[in-house]
Amino acid sequence: MFLISPFGGVWADRFNRKALIVISDSAVALASLVVAVILIFGNIHISILLVCAAIRALGQGVQSPAVGAVIPQIVPEDKLIKVNGIYGSVQSFCTLAAPMLSAALMSFASLEYLFMLDVVSAAIGISMLIFFVKVPDLKKTSHAATADLPAENTAATDNTDADLPAASSKGYFGELKEGIKYIKNHEFVVRLLIFQAIFLVFISPSALLTPLQVIRNFGDDVWRLSAIEVAFSVGMIAGGLLIASWGGFKNKIYTMSLGCLAFGLVTIGLGVTSIFWLYITFMGLAGITMPLFNTPAMVLIQSTVKAEFMGRVISVFTMVSTSIMPLSMLLYGPVADTVNIDIILIVTGVIMALMSIPLAVNRILNKYGKN
Repeated sequence: MFLISPFGGVWADRFNRKALIVISDSAVALASLVVAVILIFGNIHISILLVCAAIRALGQGVQSPAVGAVIPQIVPEDKLIKVNGIYGSVQSFCTLAAPMLSAALMSFASLEYLFMLDVVSAAIGISMLIFFVKVPDLKKTSHAATADLPAENTAATDNTDADLPAASSKGYFGELKEGIKYIKNHEFVVRLLIFQAIFLVFISPSALLTPLQVIRNFGDDVWRLSAIEVAFSVGMIAGGLLIASWGGFKNKIYTMSLGCLAFGLVTIGLGVTSIFWLYITFMGLAGITMPLFNTPAMVLIQSTVKAEFMGRVISVFTMVSTSIMPLSMLLYGPVADTVNIDIILIVTGVIMALMSIPLAVNRILNKYGKN
């Protein structure tokens, strides 16, 4: 995903986004079909499964910026919070339900039929997208992102784009360079990207070290490790529905700040509790707080960035989100073998809670968050 995302971002701004989603999903389904056929006619080598996983990741890397960019084309701006909240809940539900469904099916069906089920479900989804989802022409929405901004915001955005030539006049690397230049010169987007990158550095221990923490503090029972995953996924579903129904504060930056503060406090809770049922409760609360940060951030991108740059901007955010956490673990992993994970979570939780203050008072972020 990290390698393909910049390509996917340029393609999402150059080509038909609906077609990109269809093609990428079809490629993933085709890979599953090939694996299913090989399984039917004989044994499969692990290398085939690795290639299939790589193709799926490539498909997702192309699809993610296209989906993120197409949503503001088909959704009114005042409904973006609701739609993104529901979309996040659906994703969290799939993350929770798919492994359970797969385990249940594997109890009486062989693996090739599960891969065929993937093909069938992809065919249904693609058919729905082709026949029931109408995506307006990009030119009709190219200035939608700035149409309703306050005058000062619109002026700032127009100045940012004034020296950028049309994307269609450049080659791939020229368009990628334009996208990076757009982010660099956009006063809001560059600040949001920097803040999100820092936030991801400190969220990494709670996301990736908690299974090890549970093993060390409570035992390596499988049900305990399953319980924290289920609790977080259920929390994410609830959090998505919460932000969809509530809509957040009028200033979306305040909602993000609340999510940042709440996640920091919950992370501290994960570090101090020695009671497992309370630990699970904190894990569920962590899931609830994440959409309070992620959903307004995505909505602000979708409502602030010009439509013709949307794919490239989202692809850069995708690259950051897929690379920062693994890179952070190069630090946290060795540290966790010398420093108690409880202490790591407490320290990072305090830092995240304090980060909510500069987020809430930043003048530039607040200016755009009011929209």
